[in-house]
Amino acid sequence: MSGLAYQIVEELKQRILSGAIEPGAKLPTEFSLVEEFGVSRTVVREAVSQLQAAGLVETFQGRGSYVLELPERTPGLREVRSHRDVLELMDFRIGVESEAAALAASRRTAHQLKGIERALDDFRRVGDDPARSVAADFTFHLKVSVASGNRFYSDLINDLGPMMIMLPRTRLNPVYQMDDPDHLTRVVHEHENIHAAIARSDPETARSATRVHLSNTRHRLTSN
Repeated sequence: MSGLAYQIVEELKQRILSGAIEPGAKLPTEFSLVEEFGVSRTVVREAVSQLQAAGLVETFQGRGSYVLELPERTPGLREVRSHRDVLELMDFRIGVESEAAALAASRRTAHQLKGIERALDDFRRVGDDPARSVAADFTFHLKVSVASGNRFYSDLINDLGPMMIMLPRTRLNPVYQMDDPDHLTRVVHEHENIHAAIARSDPETARSATRVHLSNTRHRLTSN
């Protein structure tokens, strides 16, 4: 990262962490940052890219960059820095969460199923709002792990926290969702498949649906 980009990153990071730019708020436009810092558009784009990689903002083509909620990082996730680290995190989640979903299909209570349903409804409702969708997505996966009836699954997912959702998202090409307008619809459908299998008490389908969902996310990380 160039020295000029580093200065912009540090200044914007300070504004985000201090609350001067609140979660859900839009970053100043590229033109505004060029004018404010007296640098080129290339430098500004480099700085914004670094903020994405740090999990502080999410960028949507044609809409700008938005500040994300800042969940606390757990010690393990603090070391997730590279693209390879994120791919390995996804491999880990595929193994763990697929089995948790299978157990949830076998063991879930009516109350736990309601919790999964509410989380799914919340995820549908917030849509692609970058400030809220990470939390809603995480809650769905957490509720599934709770329904497994095994506290080690739910404790692990809870410890990973929303960063397990945020880190892959910040590594995805921001152009991807604009090129693929059905992206959100497909992710919601993948969540619905997981929920439906758990509701039917079908462990094998729940395991498969979760594996498909997380594998699709991993595939998107390698195809951009």
